Amino acid sequence: MGEEKENAQERVVDISLKDLSKKLEDFARVRDWEKYHSPRNLLLAMVGEVGELSEIFQWRGEVDKGLPNWEESEKEHLGEELSDVLLYLIRLSDICGIDLGDAASRKLVKNAIKYPPPPPPNVL
Repeated sequence: MGEEKENAQERVVDISLKDLSKKLEDFARVRDWEKYHSPRNLLLAMVGEVGELSEIFQWRGEVDKGLPNWEESEKEHLGEELSDVLLYLIRLSDICGIDLGDAASRKLVKNAIKYPPPPPPNVL
């Protein structure tokens, strides 16, 4: 039974943007922070978090995919800063009335048209 509980805690949770949006809305409401969540304030807060994220990479040079030479604590810190940026982005999109999932999906379609894959090489 104890092992099952540990596995459940380690399991990755698949959560939607809408679920995160609702959690952020509730989080702000119960703390009476909604009055501070203007588009400008949220954008500036997100830019600050992007700065904190940038600091993690500032003096490392190029970093290999998967961060093989990083300590677990460094990866955890990176995850926290990435999460801060994501959460502010979701909140900003909600306050602006933008469905971020829909906007991102439409942008992917536009990018696929704008940047088509190269044609296959001619085979003789």
